[in-house]
Order: sequence, then structure tokens, then C-alpha cells
Amino acid sequence: MMAETETETLTRMANQIAGFFAPYGEAEAVKEVAAHINAFWEPRMRRALLAHLDQGGAGLSPPVIAAAGLIRRPA
Repeated sequence: MMAETETETLTRMANQIAGFFAPYGEAEAVKEVAAHINAFWEPRMRRALLAHLDQGGAGLSPPVIAAAGLIRRPA
């Protein structure tokens, strides 16, 4: 069994966050996904997620993709 790549791990984690907030409704879930990632993900993780989103975000759920503009880009 092969280990997940960093991108696969971050995709799985972001989708789990989106799944948790799904009952909040679409608009609120998008805001909460971004707020959670901004609050709890270190800059390296946000940078890698945003790079994946910049390349199309394969495998990411719609709320994560919609939250992209609200996720702070590290310097």
C-alpha cells in the first residue's frame, strides 16, 4: 500500500472539514471552511492547498473550492 502524497492528505483533510460544516448550509459552510483552515493550518499547509487549488483542485469538494478566495495566502 502506497502512502498518501502531501496533496492527497491535504485534500482529504480539507474535504473532511467541508463535510463537518455541510449541515450549516452552503454559504456558511464555505465561510467556516476558510475560517478553520486560516485558524488551524500552518502556512506551509495553506500554501500547498492553495497551490493545488491554483492547478485545478482535483479531488477537492465544492465548498473547499468555493472557500479558496477566503483562505489567506502565506507570504
